[in-house]
Amino acid sequence: MCTEIEAKLKVDSHREVERRLSELGAEFLAEQVQTDYHFDDANATLSKSDRCLRLRRQLVAGSTSFFLTYKGPKEKSNFKKRQEIEIEIKDAAGAEKLLSALGYEKTLTVEKTRRLWRLSECEIALDQLPLLGAFVEIEGPDDEKINSAQESLGLAEAPHIAKSYAALTQAKLRRLGKQ
Repeated sequence: MCTEIEAKLKVDSHREVERRLSELGAEFLAEQVQTDYHFDDANATLSKSDRCLRLRRQLVAGSTSFFLTYKGPKEKSNFKKRQEIEIEIKDAAGAEKLLSALGYEKTLTVEKTRRLWRLSECEIALDQLPLLGAFVEIEGPDDEKINSAQESLGLAEAPHIAKSYAALTQAKLRRLGKQ
């Protein structure tokens, strides 16, 4: 069982952040296209309790991987901090059938392009979402390292966003009058 600790920041563009990452000698890891299928039961038990069950399709350099992830409720913290259990799976269709048999149905699909970097002990994800725009996620082992990376990137004053991309997408769709 792992604890995910991250800062999520909204930015106008990734251009300046990528420039800073290069200047700082950060290592570019990969460009990923991620499609996240979120599942819940008919009563929205998971989302109502700030939990998440997600099946992710991840495409990297022509290779597709699938991950099944559970995220627990957010803990009190300056950052987005929560329990995360993730396993790679080989049979996405089988996993979806299993979730359905357990009473979980697909409730939302969120797509994004992610450019992933490593800076010291942190992973820096530059995420672009069609409905939401550009974000930076800084994931690290502790608050101090995340704060340091945020400052190094010139984003010290950027407010942290506690909501998930799924919650932000659902809110945007409601504002647009769509499902």
